[in-house]
Amino acid sequence: QVRLVESGGGTVQAGGSLRLSCAASGSIYRVDAMGYYRQAPGNQRELVASISSRGRPLHGDFVKGRFTISRDNAKNTVYLQMNSLKPEDTAVYFCKANVKPSVSDWLTEYWGQGTQVTVSS
Repeated sequence: QVRLVESGGGTVQAGGSLRLSCAASGSIYRVDAMGYYRQAPGNQRELVASISSRGRPLHGDFVKGRFTISRDNAKNTVYLQMNSLKPEDTAVYFCKANVKPSVSDWLTEYWGQGTQVTVSS
């Protein structure tokens, strides 16, 4: 069984910073891409940023240099540093990881429980 445990959400004023982290644990043979999506009330879930196992990042258009994604492969952990936060960044942020639980398993998508990020104006 693979689990993704998220931490780091909270409330911050506009212009502030938050750092999210997400650790994959359990039966893991290999972790492929990891990343964060977000969903605000009434909106569809959207990509914030993802990072390949080799460290290649991909960011949503709205990030515009404000967020940085990184990972520690030894810890199966992904980090999202969010700077210059805006009220429109308020959402539940979900971690996602593509994991191969064992050598004989397919690459499978796993999601974290979500963490609330609230940016006040």
